[in-house]
Amino acid sequence: MNSILLYVLLFVLMIIWGFNVTAIKIIVSHFSPVTITSLRIFIAFLTLSPLLFYRNRIQKLPLKNILMIALIAVFGVLGHHAFLSVGLNHTSAANGGLILGSVPIVTTVAAALFLGDRLTVFRILGLVFGFSGVALIMLVQPGAALQFSIGDIFIFVAVLTQATSFILINKMANSVGSQTLTGLSMLMGSVMLFALGITVEPEGLASLKSGTPTAWLVFFASGCIATALGHLLYNYAIQRIGAGQAALFLNLSPFFSLVGAAFFLGEKIYSIQWIGFLLIVLGVLLGTGFLEHRAKIRRPEAGK
Repeated sequence: MNSILLYVLLFVLMIIWGFNVTAIKIIVSHFSPVTITSLRIFIAFLTLSPLLFYRNRIQKLPLKNILMIALIAVFGVLGHHAFLSVGLNHTSAANGGLILGSVPIVTTVAAALFLGDRLTVFRILGLVFGFSGVALIMLVQPGAALQFSIGDIFIFVAVLTQATSFILINKMANSVGSQTLTGLSMLMGSVMLFALGITVEPEGLASLKSGTPTAWLVFFASGCIATALGHLLYNYAIQRIGAGQAALFLNLSPFFSLVGAAFFLGEKIYSIQWIGFLLIVLGVLLGTGFLEHRAKIRRPEAGK
């Protein structure tokens, strides 16, 4: 897969993940959040399981790789979702969105420190434009206010755990493969989350009886498409272009979550939020090196 096609697929994935925010809102309004999240991730594992058992990929894994995948599950599934669910219950949507918007920055800095990624001027500008776009999108929403709360700490820890999982995926993907890594980490993470759900949500399993046919349809679509195929593609992107560049695309998700909310829930999109979207796109073009590459091509042509 060439880089341009991969970038296009990542853009489409951010649309899917943005719409998936609305899907998750529908799901958690019918079921206990932690329990249903664990089951959604388990459905994602079942979706990917044919790829795992093809050619006995799991049986060929050495113990150290299995332990590393378990660590990815602890940070990327259990830690991220647990801290995020607690944090969002104790802070505003604006604060949560802004803090989650720092994932590309934290991931890029971590990739520079631990993976040796080069921080160019273009990449730094891409991070600045991307975060500015997220800020514009989140802060103009009705009722948005920046007031510190304990939930902000939990969400920032969720950011750190997710960034850590991206770095570990970057390290492991070439030796294990994105298919095996994604599927196994989902299996392990869903089991961990389910155990947590039983502890903190005693009524979690009982809440499954309250689901409507629409809620269950959304649940399976979210698990099979957004979670399973989405994370498979994203982890492959980390393997191909690195954790820092792949994380830049995450800035697009908040805008498309607004589009999804407008389309399915009738919420309003403000004109300044479109400006935020353009800033995010500019940030992605700068951060992935697309504009830098185009500038290098034009320089020799101008000298002829």
